[in-house]
Amino acid sequence: MEIKVKHPIEEYNIKQQDFINQLSNETDKEYHCLLFSFGNATIYYHKLEIEPTLKDYNEWLEGLDPNIRQDMYNRGFDNCKNILSFTRYVREKRDIGMEQFVREKMGEETYKKYKLIFDNK
Repeated sequence: MEIKVKHPIEEYNIKQQDFINQLSNETDKEYHCLLFSFGNATIYYHKLEIEPTLKDYNEWLEGLDPNIRQDMYNRGFDNCKNILSFTRYVREKRDIGMEQFVREKMGEETYKKYKLIFDNK
């Protein structure tokens, strides 16, 4: 069994496949292949080039819980450009949805298998 979406860093890609190969149970292999594929696809999603604006940052701050908002405000715009929730907010705002991106990266059949297993957890 093989991981559908490969990790962008070859070293991790090899480690993931070695882990899968060491599993004896086919159900465990499928489970972890799906998990790695989903995780790797989200890495590609978060690596998509975007250029957030100060307006994006201020809008994002407004949607956060007060304690988190204050912390992110204290960090400042430049230091929040790589915060995953911020980068996802900006991509979603620009109609680059993570779910659709991951579905396309994994392929419809693999994505459906992933959802079937992990939505029930």
